[in-house]
Amino acid sequence: MTAPNVPTRYVSTRGGAPAVSFSDILLEGLAPDGGLYMPSTYPHLSPETLESWRGLSYAELATAVLGLFIDDIPHEDIAALCASAYTSDAFGSAVIVPFTDLGDGIVIEHLSNGPTLAFKDMAMQLLGALFEYELDRRGTTLNILGATSGDTGSAAEYAMRGREGITVFMLSPAGRMSDFQQAQMFSLLDPNIHNLSVDGVFDDCQDIVKAVSGDLDFKRRMRIGTVNSINWARLLAQVVYYVHGWLALTERPGQFVSFTVPSGNFGNICAGHVARMMGLPIHRLVTATNENDVLDEFFRTGTYRVRGSSETYETSSPSMDISKASNFERFIFDVVQRDGARVRELFETELGSRNGFSLAPDERRRVRTFGFASGRSGHGDRLTTIRETWERFGVLIDTHTADGMFVARDHLEEGVPMIVLETAQPVKFADVVEQATGTRPEPPAAVADLQGLPRRTVPMPADAEIIKGYITQRASVG
Repeated sequence: MTAPNVPTRYVSTRGGAPAVSFSDILLEGLAPDGGLYMPSTYPHLSPETLESWRGLSYAELATAVLGLFIDDIPHEDIAALCASAYTSDAFGSAVIVPFTDLGDGIVIEHLSNGPTLAFKDMAMQLLGALFEYELDRRGTTLNILGATSGDTGSAAEYAMRGREGITVFMLSPAGRMSDFQQAQMFSLLDPNIHNLSVDGVFDDCQDIVKAVSGDLDFKRRMRIGTVNSINWARLLAQVVYYVHGWLALTERPGQFVSFTVPSGNFGNICAGHVARMMGLPIHRLVTATNENDVLDEFFRTGTYRVRGSSETYETSSPSMDISKASNFERFIFDVVQRDGARVRELFETELGSRNGFSLAPDERRRVRTFGFASGRSGHGDRLTTIRETWERFGVLIDTHTADGMFVARDHLEEGVPMIVLETAQPVKFADVVEQATGTRPEPPAAVADLQGLPRRTVPMPADAEIIKGYITQRASVG
């Protein structure tokens, strides 16, 4: 069935780029004006549509959701791509995304059953299939440049390894990921995978990706694409599990749920914002940060204040050690009523000169209409939450999910299920989990020998020009 109200064009948040099709932005990453692509309009999810989706498999649901946003890929091809991405082989069972009801108002939505044991697999498995499909249609190649604070890198590399016409260059902050995360990435020795360890923090890696993408001549000549959540297709894939969560936890049209989302880069929860804008009955979207609380500060004060590398804390939930949330611009685009000039003023002029901005009073009032709340968690809170969740419910959670659980308890409301999005399996942060519970999580059989595998990574300074030189020598061009 062809979805109604398909937005056939995508526009830049900064208003200075032509509207383009989904297939064009799939391979594009950042817009030429430095903005992020958004659909020109949000499709509407009617109660009748949502009810018709009950009982669909996860792949079928993904097909239905993507069909609302894509009109330049045949529907049967979208269905085939989703079916190839969401398999029991990749995710351990046909359920794909199961739930654990803790019985105290909180339900965990498990997103970490994919090959790299993190929620990033939910989008990356589909993104890899989409990339290969579109490159084959065009008869060309793609060089993926990404930045990771932990899980994006391994999820992208596992999804792209061995794919025809794709080479991956992944930047990570040297020494800032858990040993398990490093082992997952650096043990991939496929010739199309390049891991670059940058002397800096995640924000430095992310700045390099944006700087390279901003060099339009280099980007086009070297066919540079992205897998970070600045890529709209990745964020779109994440919208699916919000719809899946609503369908699983409700029984009637219009029934509300809330979500708490551990967030550093604002990509995961931005997908929830998109779902809510489409009409999914979401009451609250609760942003949970760690000590790097830029997003929590914004939702409390209306001021977005980026920290420098020296002010970005190294924490026990390292994938959220981020002080510059690259997807935040998409939300602000909606807050300022899609005024590209205002977005440019905030993200180019004010953020560029003062490392932050404060919204005008009317904009701050408008923020409150989007259903957001927030909170922060510290190391001690994580340990306590991991221990109590284990002792009370027999469930082991990772440190990032613990941030979400801790903040969620401050936002429970009678009669509204609170869904906490799980972000990773506890084995990825085994030392902290063992410290909290006295129990060391066992790795799945597929990764039991991971720590003993040889590793390959290339140290790099935080210098975009040097990294461009490395890419030039090793890129796929065709």
